[in-house]
Amino acid sequence: MKNMSACKKQTGEDIDLRLKWPNDIYYSDKMKLGGVIVKSTTMNGNLHALIGCGYNVSNKNPTICVNDVINSYNNDKKTKLPEISVEQSIARTVTVMEELIDQFQREGYNSFCKSYYKRWLHSNTKVRLQMEGGKEVTIVGLDEFGYLKVIDENKKTIIVHDDGNSFDMMHNLIKMK
Repeated sequence: MKNMSACKKQTGEDIDLRLKWPNDIYYSDKMKLGGVIVKSTTMNGNLHALIGCGYNVSNKNPTICVNDVINSYNNDKKTKLPEISVEQSIARTVTVMEELIDQFQREGYNSFCKSYYKRWLHSNTKVRLQMEGGKEVTIVGLDEFGYLKVIDENKKTIIVHDDGNSFDMMHNLIKMK
């Protein structure tokens, strides 16, 4: 969420950047711009997280970059938002990450999830679970650990872990890696 927010930080912009579970940043629901990976451990009661993140700022290949999205937005909305540099994107990402950590510490998990859900692609999306024999389920949110929460036609909740599964949006399928 921090990478996406950093891209949107300029006043007045409403660029359609979205989040795909578990860790991808998308332009609308069309193209992947980047992603995040987090490795966390607890030691002596403290949480330690190593965060790796990246998004394509200015390289048009192989698909799309942030500056392409800004230029498309400018064409559509008749605005003149400037392209961003790699240095600006790093600075914004770090600043937004600090803001999100502060929000989480101040307001807790539920407040953070509200911000997350505003930008994610999956609310009430019907998908099939390969691990359940292709059963159709509805995505309802995340559990307290960030795993995908879905319900089946009998209202049974199923938790889908990100390690070992991937989300194929083209086929509305959560499949085993």
